[in-house]
Amino acid sequence: MPLYLYDNWERHLRPFQAIRNDWVGLYCCGPTVYDYAHIGNLRTYLFEDILRRTLEFNGYTVRHIVNITDVGHLVSDADEGEDKMERGSRKSGKSAWEIADYYSAVFKNDLTTLNMLEPTLWCKATEHIAEQIAFIQVLEEKGYTYANSDGIYFDTNKQDDYGYLARLNREGLNAGSRVALGEKKSITDFALWKFSPADSARQMEWESPWGSGFPGWHIECSAMSAKYLEPWFDIHCGGEDHIAIHHSNEIAQNQACHGTRLANFWLHGYFLQLDASKMSKSSGDFLRLQTLIDRGIDPLAYRYLCLTAHYRSQLQFSWDALSAAQTALGRLRESYLALPNGGECDGTYLERFTHEINQDLNLPRAIALMWELLKSELSAPNKKATLKRFDSVFGLDLARWQPAAAAEVPADIQALAAERQQYRQDKSWAAADEVRSQLKARGYEVEDTANGWLIKTI
Repeated sequence: MPLYLYDNWERHLRPFQAIRNDWVGLYCCGPTVYDYAHIGNLRTYLFEDILRRTLEFNGYTVRHIVNITDVGHLVSDADEGEDKMERGSRKSGKSAWEIADYYSAVFKNDLTTLNMLEPTLWCKATEHIAEQIAFIQVLEEKGYTYANSDGIYFDTNKQDDYGYLARLNREGLNAGSRVALGEKKSITDFALWKFSPADSARQMEWESPWGSGFPGWHIECSAMSAKYLEPWFDIHCGGEDHIAIHHSNEIAQNQACHGTRLANFWLHGYFLQLDASKMSKSSGDFLRLQTLIDRGIDPLAYRYLCLTAHYRSQLQFSWDALSAAQTALGRLRESYLALPNGGECDGTYLERFTHEINQDLNLPRAIALMWELLKSELSAPNKKATLKRFDSVFGLDLARWQPAAAAEVPADIQALAAERQQYRQDKSWAAADEVRSQLKARGYEVEDTANGWLIKTI
């Protein structure tokens, strides 16, 4: 069954076909590690995790690369202001290197807590300075750069199709609408290398052919994706806010250096909305994953909530919606646990599920199909086997979940409950009732459901 993905370069669904026979290259723009990630950031990484799981569900081996931006991301799209790492250092009193290490570790822990698959490789901008300098040198040799008082810039006037990904109206842009012009030749030009201030030293700076300084934000992704995935790879992902600037600039760099638009497919996750506006880490007003945990929310309830909206639609966050997702996840977990093992995945449901996820990751439809499966006349063991296969994409970790009290249920109680179930299957009702009485005397009861049974304390 073909996999269709919405390519923002062409602005329509396209059938996916891998460039190579041995692996699919997937590059996902990672965090700028100057602060905690908010749950809106994490929604984008959840979409990318679902994409990877869907590719693997379809039999592909995925080479998944995520960068860590630990230098070069300025607070302004005009290539002005402080480096976010330097600003984070100034606010916290810790070094920029300490800030980067701390927030990188917290970010990775958030991904693990949400049951996201570990990337094939994490790559830090600060560990690839040589590659970025070499990339800029090629651009310089090909005539795409110029220098001004604060750095080396990419000349977007050299490319007639600059900004095609975002369908930018370059003539309609003017200084003050998107960025300040300053010394740049065009308002769409962007920094490749920034010079260190003449009157002070930065914590993060390196020597280069153009003098002491640090790389611009966009060059790291072009350099590292080419190194680890080759200059032409399968899929590049990020948030919708990357389309107009960051990803357009990556493409410009790669077209100039390698003659490619980087990736065959460009996919973007849409914002999580809070009070009718997107969450913004830079504003300082956002919700962390830990905020949800502190309010008694299971992190995977947030994952479930994200599955209920298509990645190309904005999702409105509310505590009521999150509470409903937690309730639904609880029902799903108990239903799965109650189902007996030993079944086989149902071919009809699997085909329908594949159709939904292969239509540009239509997870809301796949979730609806899951609930239909649980209510179906399919045998209980086959329901469980089929649901387990679905969860390889959902990533809700159903097979490992146990109720909080399950670990405290003694083995002999579990054995009695299994014995009672066997009596019921044999229609030995009196014997089944006797075992039930024994369980009750020990402080336990067995709850029979449409999909099996659960042991609970009285």
